Amino acid sequence: MDIATFYALFSATCFTLVGLWWNVVQSHDEWMRDPAQRRVVGGVYLSFLLPAVMGLFGQVGGAEQPRIWRAAFVFLALIGCACTLRLLARTRGDGFVVWQQAGAALIYAVIAVVGAFPELAGHVGLRPIQAEAVMLIALVVLGHALVWRFMAGEGRAVPED
Repeated sequence: MDIATFYALFSATCFTLVGLWWNVVQSHDEWMRDPAQRRVVGGVYLSFLLPAVMGLFGQVGGAEQPRIWRAAFVFLALIGCACTLRLLARTRGDGFVVWQQAGAALIYAVIAVVGAFPELAGHVGLRPIQAEAVMLIALVVLGHALVWRFMAGEGRAVPED
């Protein structure tokens, strides 16, 4: 598949997931009333929004203008890593959610590193924009896992005292 086509489909899919998540959130007003729950809801939101925006920059920059997508990926990955680590610091209980968030933070960090040092992607036999695509796929898979745990009631935040 052409990388531009991949990023077009990927970004559209992620934006669709953002919309679907907000439809779910609208039917659960109680989630937005509790600050701990609101943070988790926001974390799920970012797990689809940030990859979607990265996908847009992957399309705009592509192979022809790598500085565009690289700068955007570094910036957005740093935001994703910081937000995920902040959420991780407040997570209590469910070991799966902790591992999911730690994995997402690690992937965001690697995305930023590859964006800053694209030659690293050659060590795994990929072009930099392809390596980033693989990591974005992993982020969305982790986001889906978090949604499942959240919807099953197992990944929800513990109310603050």
